[in-house]
Amino acid sequence: MHYRLTYTKQALDDLSDLPNKTGKRIFNKIEWFKNNNPIHSAKKLINPNYGTYRWRVGDYRVLFDVNSNGEIQILLILTIKHRKDVYEK
Repeated sequence: MHYRLTYTKQALDDLSDLPNKTGKRIFNKIEWFKNNNPIHSAKKLINPNYGTYRWRVGDYRVLFDVNSNGEIQILLILTIKHRKDVYEK
């Protein structure tokens, strides 16, 4: 199955605020998840206000939703934050 990544403005801002080494590591891990059954690697979130799923990348969490349009699955990356900050609103 083919997956396409889409980042929200918030997720891009979160990624750009990280140190280069950390941001690159997270970006590469997101690409790895995309190519290796992303839903199987994710944890479903209990509170849908934050997103539907999350990936763990070290001390960071990548929150995302999935949208299905026919054969193409769209992974919408919502936010990327440190684990202590990610679920605060």
